[in-house]
Amino acid sequence: MTGMPENTPRTAPSARTVGFDLDMTLIDSRPGIKATYEVLSAETGVHIDAELVVSRLGPPLEQELAHWFPDDRIREAGDRYREIYPAHAIAPTLAMPGARAAVRAVQEAGGKAIVVTAKHEPNAKLHLEHLGIEPDAVIGWLWAEAKAEALREHGATVYVGDHVGDVRGARTANALSVAVPTGPCDAAELRAAGADVVLTDLNEFPAWLADYRD
Repeated sequence: MTGMPENTPRTAPSARTVGFDLDMTLIDSRPGIKATYEVLSAETGVHIDAELVVSRLGPPLEQELAHWFPDDRIREAGDRYREIYPAHAIAPTLAMPGARAAVRAVQEAGGKAIVVTAKHEPNAKLHLEHLGIEPDAVIGWLWAEAKAEALREHGATVYVGDHVGDVRGARTANALSVAVPTGPCDAAELRAAGADVVLTDLNEFPAWLADYRD
């Protein structure tokens, strides 16, 4: 089943600050990331299966690069990837269905919407600006349990993401984990990881939030 379990809290204060993951939660960055990896592969002469890469988005860049580059080249490859990323990844990337409305729903309820992502923070901000998604804060370079640092700092009590790493981050921060199976992890994986709520996608989020606040 999707939606809100019977034991989901319904008190207004707990929904005031909501965190969102970025890739495959708010944005479909697969076309842009694929294009960037293809350029990186051409420049370095290193084979990279870009289709495989975009099928498992979530973990930090260096973890993915380790599948393709020797250890002594990962840092250089990562620096170059981030350098060429704006030219190749921003324009092709689309907003996920319901992304803008989900962020606005939090803000229109008097709360704050923050984005906490493993992505290089300047590139994360470029994506959001390009797509007209306007959170109150963007925090990059954090993955899985480390996301709890930003969630706690900003007082977020709900975190929305598409990956089991996002579920772990929410639980580490003692935040409610709201999951959407719009990335590499299906609903069963997200539930097994401990998600409190699994929605079909962000189109369901405003109604869920209204019910949660009430």
